Amino acid sequence: MPNLNLQFLSPQDIRAIHDTSIKILRDVGIRIHHAGVLERLAQAGAFVDRHTWIARFSEAQVMDALEAAGKRFTVRGRDPGRVARYGYGEINLISSPGQYGWFDHQRFGEAGGARRAPLLADAKQAARVGDALSNITIVGAMTAPVDVPDPIRDVVLTAELVKHTTKPTRAWPVSRRSSRYVLEIYALLAGGKEAMRQTPMTDTFLEPISPLQLPETGLDVMLEFLEYGQPVSIGPMSMVAGTGPATLAGNLAQENAEILGGIVTVQMLAPGTSVVYGGIPHILDPRTSICSFGAPEQGLMAVAMAQIGKSYGLPVYVNVNLTDAKTLDAQAGMEKIGSMLLGMLAGADLLGHAGIVGTDHGGSLSWLVVDHEACAYVRRILRGFDIDEDRLAYPVIAGVGPGGNYLSLEHTVRHFRKELWIPGALWERDSYDAWNERGGQTIEQRAAARVDQILAAPPPPPLDAALEREIERIVEAARRELVD
Repeated sequence: MPNLNLQFLSPQDIRAIHDTSIKILRDVGIRIHHAGVLERLAQAGAFVDRHTWIARFSEAQVMDALEAAGKRFTVRGRDPGRVARYGYGEINLISSPGQYGWFDHQRFGEAGGARRAPLLADAKQAARVGDALSNITIVGAMTAPVDVPDPIRDVVLTAELVKHTTKPTRAWPVSRRSSRYVLEIYALLAGGKEAMRQTPMTDTFLEPISPLQLPETGLDVMLEFLEYGQPVSIGPMSMVAGTGPATLAGNLAQENAEILGGIVTVQMLAPGTSVVYGGIPHILDPRTSICSFGAPEQGLMAVAMAQIGKSYGLPVYVNVNLTDAKTLDAQAGMEKIGSMLLGMLAGADLLGHAGIVGTDHGGSLSWLVVDHEACAYVRRILRGFDIDEDRLAYPVIAGVGPGGNYLSLEHTVRHFRKELWIPGALWERDSYDAWNERGGQTIEQRAAARVDQILAAPPPPPLDAALEREIERIVEAARRELVD
């Protein structure tokens, strides 16, 4: 069986990074762009400089926070049987919670990839497709639709997500005020606030701004989610040689300090809250000055961050299965599969985000179905294979002898479906002539056809009519307060 605990760092390396992060938090600190949170941290015992908005934490406070943090939890969808489990050694894949561009899958061959502004209709399709793909565990909205007012974008997207998928869902929160309506929708589906506290239906993503800052809006949103007892994912995106040091080790130490600072903040505000260690560093490409999603260092740092997060006993989220490519070409395949394999082998709990074209250039349903199939490919590698007397197959080999074949044997029928990964329609394994006679389609063309097939199939079970009316009431209440 394969090693599902891939390691690049030694225990001494992890300790050195941890110790450096502790020194950063103790002596440099982290800027808290939220007066209320800063004051509560001061009351909880953090050293706070109110003039610079800097909070500093002792090693004891960091370790106490790590001890207090919840380390296992389950997020459920509208269907209670469709869940994402963190801290149980399981792999979850999330489709992007939102992109500011959109690539039409029907127009794959046009120059420029037919990128346009995303619409609410695209989010509805994204939910449908995500619901149908078994390797997508958490369905993201994939869009930031321009035909929805910004102040209620997260409310509207949450409403549409829970209508069109029964899986766990996520859209990017806009503000604390809008988050109240988002959480009201989830509480309605969960059967009340307390039921939602017992089995969460979502989490919030707190993204520290590198270097060493916690943003006001993110903290504001987090406060509302804490009121409902929902987990918090903490994931800075420091860039080597940009918003982090030019060495991978220094970048890891800073990113770890930012995550630990977030964890201490969460635990001082709401002890026992479950957290996800989001190690998602990138590099700043020295040639273009653009953040790279597909660099080999991305995979290296993903493994390292998984090791560090796991050393604290926390569930881990890493940014893998990403690429800098703008089309589904060889570069995309190498970068996506390479980093996804590393992330899975390192034991990360959550991989993201599926369906992204290039470096957040937009979302694509074609890319989403390719990512789903790539996940199946890598899962097969992780499953490995077993060796026993039956599988060693000596009697079968002896019976066939030189020059025979195994196609019609009972042993073959019994084993081949378990031993071999049989890909879906996206993967090409036919002869050249057969492929050419079918039109010589590219993987992007086959992916577009698969999207159309999903959208033509029956949709997921609809919401109960009374529930849907109540959700629409919540959306309209948000519109009246935040827009009108």
